[in-house]
Amino acid sequence: MESIKVRTYIGDDGILQIQLPPEIANQELDVVIVFQAVIQKSSQSPNKTPEELGYSRKFVEEVIGSWEGDPLERPEQLPFEEREEIQWPTS
Repeated sequence: MESIKVRTYIGDDGILQIQLPPEIANQELDVVIVFQAVIQKSSQSPNKTPEELGYSRKFVEEVIGSWEGDPLERPEQLPFEEREEIQWPTS
Protein backbone atom coordinates (compact mmCIF):
# COMPACT_ATOMS: atom_id res chain seq x y z
CA MET A 1 0.00 0.00 0.00
CA GLU A 2 1.26 3.45 -0.85
CA SER A 3 0.00 6.91 0.02
CA ILE A 4 0.27 10.22 -1.76
CA LYS A 5 -0.43 13.55 -0.08
CA VAL A 6 -1.53 16.44 -2.26
CA ARG A 7 -3.08 19.84 -1.63
CA THR A 8 -5.60 20.84 -4.24
CA TYR A 9 -8.49 23.21 -4.78
CA ILE A 10 -12.00 21.94 -5.40
CA GLY A 11 -14.06 24.31 -7.53
CA ASP A 12 -17.80 24.91 -7.62
CA ASP A 13 -18.28 21.72 -9.64
CA GLY A 14 -16.96 19.59 -6.74
CA ILE A 15 -14.69 17.58 -9.04
CA LEU A 16 -11.37 16.31 -7.70
CA GLN A 17 -8.76 15.40 -10.29
CA ILE A 18 -5.87 13.21 -9.21
CA GLN A 19 -3.00 12.37 -11.52
CA LEU A 20 -1.13 9.24 -10.50
CA PRO A 21 2.39 8.18 -11.47
CA PRO A 22 2.63 6.47 -14.89
CA GLU A 23 4.09 3.28 -13.39
CA ILE A 24 0.69 2.35 -11.99
CA ALA A 25 -1.11 2.71 -15.31
CA ASN A 26 -3.26 -0.19 -16.56
CA GLN A 27 -3.92 -1.58 -13.07
CA GLU A 28 -6.99 -2.02 -10.93
CA LEU A 29 -6.68 -0.06 -7.67
CA ASP A 30 -8.59 0.29 -4.45
CA VAL A 31 -8.56 4.01 -3.64
CA VAL A 32 -9.40 5.57 -0.28
CA ILE A 33 -9.84 9.33 -0.05
CA VAL A 34 -9.44 11.08 3.28
CA PHE A 35 -9.77 14.84 3.19
CA GLN A 36 -9.42 17.74 5.58
CA ALA A 37 -10.28 21.34 4.80
CA VAL A 38 -7.33 23.71 4.90
CA ILE A 39 -7.90 26.33 7.55
CA GLN A 40 -6.66 29.70 6.40
CA LYS A 41 -4.63 31.52 9.05
CA SER A 42 -6.30 34.73 10.12
CA SER A 43 -4.15 37.62 11.27
CA GLN A 44 -7.10 39.29 13.01
CA SER A 45 -7.60 37.02 16.02
CA PRO A 46 -4.81 34.95 17.64
CA ASN A 47 -7.39 33.19 19.86
CA LYS A 48 -9.28 30.57 17.89
CA THR A 49 -12.51 28.95 18.92
CA PRO A 50 -12.47 25.20 19.62
CA GLU A 51 -14.41 24.68 16.37
CA GLU A 52 -11.72 26.58 14.43
CA LEU A 53 -9.16 24.25 15.99
CA GLY A 54 -11.03 21.20 14.68
CA TYR A 55 -13.04 20.16 17.75
CA SER A 56 -16.66 19.24 17.19
CA ARG A 57 -19.48 21.11 18.93
CA LYS A 58 -20.41 17.85 20.73
CA PHE A 59 -16.85 17.48 22.09
CA VAL A 60 -16.84 21.07 23.34
CA GLU A 61 -20.22 20.74 25.05
CA GLU A 62 -19.72 17.27 26.56
CA VAL A 63 -16.05 17.28 27.49
CA ILE A 64 -14.81 20.83 27.87
CA GLY A 65 -18.13 22.23 29.06
CA SER A 66 -18.76 19.48 31.61
CA TRP A 67 -16.09 20.49 34.17
CA GLU A 68 -17.56 21.54 37.49
CA GLY A 69 -15.57 22.53 40.51
CA ASP A 70 -12.35 24.36 41.26
CA PRO A 71 -10.19 25.55 38.39
CA LEU A 72 -7.57 23.08 37.26
CA GLU A 73 -4.13 23.95 38.55
CA ARG A 74 -0.81 22.28 37.88
CA PRO A 75 1.00 21.27 41.07
CA GLU A 76 4.58 22.39 41.64
CA GLN A 77 7.10 20.30 39.74
CA LEU A 78 9.28 17.91 41.73
CA PRO A 79 13.05 18.14 41.32
CA PHE A 80 14.55 16.11 38.51
CA GLU A 81 15.78 12.71 39.65
CA GLU A 82 19.53 12.42 39.23
CA ARG A 83 20.73 9.02 38.08
CA GLU A 84 24.10 7.39 37.76
CA GLU A 85 25.66 7.70 34.35
CA ILE A 86 25.80 4.48 32.34
CA GLN A 87 29.32 3.21 31.93
CA TRP A 88 29.72 1.25 28.71
CA PRO A 89 32.50 -1.33 28.61
CA THR A 90 35.27 -0.52 26.17
CA SER A 91 37.15 -3.35 24.64
